[in-house]
Amino acid sequence: MSVEVLDDGRKRIEAPLSDEDVRLLEIGDVVLVRGTVYAARAAAHKRMVEMLDRGEDLPFDIAGQIVYYVGPTPERPGNVTGSAGPTTASRMDRWTPRLLELGLKGIMGKGGRGPAIRDELKAHTAVYMAALGGGGALSALTGFLTYLLIEDLATEAIRRMELDDFPVWVVNDSEGRDFYAETIKPWRKNDVLPDALRIPTEEWAGKHGGARCACSSARQSVP
Repeated sequence: MSVEVLDDGRKRIEAPLSDEDVRLLEIGDVVLVRGTVYAARAAAHKRMVEMLDRGEDLPFDIAGQIVYYVGPTPERPGNVTGSAGPTTASRMDRWTPRLLELGLKGIMGKGGRGPAIRDELKAHTAVYMAALGGGGALSALTGFLTYLLIEDLATEAIRRMELDDFPVWVVNDSEGRDFYAETIKPWRKNDVLPDALRIPTEEWAGKHGGARCACSSARQSVP
C-alpha cells in the first residue's frame, strides 16, 4: 500500500502506485507526495511518444509512476534546482492517453482537464492532482534532478525528482469526478475556502528548516 491516511485527513503517497492505491484518492483530498516523481513538459511528452512510435523503450518504467508537468529552471549555487512550478496540464492532453495506457498512475500539474482526459483517467484508474500556489518554490526544496532524455531538451528534459511531502490536491479521480466542477463553483458564491485546502505552511517550512530556493532572479524563502 502506497497511500497513508494521516490523522488530519491528508493522504501521503509514494510511487509506484497500484490501482488500489489510486482508488483511495478522491477529489478534494489534500495529498503529500513523497519520493520519486518524473518531471516532463510538452517537449518531453512529444519525445516519449515519438520513441514509442519507433518501438523504443522509454528512459524509465512509467508503470505505477507519477509525472509532474514541470520544467525546472537552472539551479543557482547551493541549490538542488531553480524554480520548478507546474505548467498548464491541458498542454499535455494530446500525449496523455498513450502514457496512461502504459500504466502511468499519477499526474501533477496546473489547471483543469477536459472531459476526454477525465474519461481516460477513469478508464486506466489514474489520478490528476494540482499543485498549490508557490509550488515552484516548494518543489525546489528537496531532492535531486537527473537528466534522463537527450539533453537538447534543456529545461524540458525528463528529470527524476525526489520530493518530501510536496502538497497537491486531487482534481480528477479515478471515478471520473472533477473537483472544480463539483466544488469550487459553490464555494465561490460564499467566498470561503474549505479548511481541507488550507495547507499548514508554517509546519511544512519548519520541518525543512526554512529551506530556500532560487526563484527567477532572486532567492526567496518559503513562509
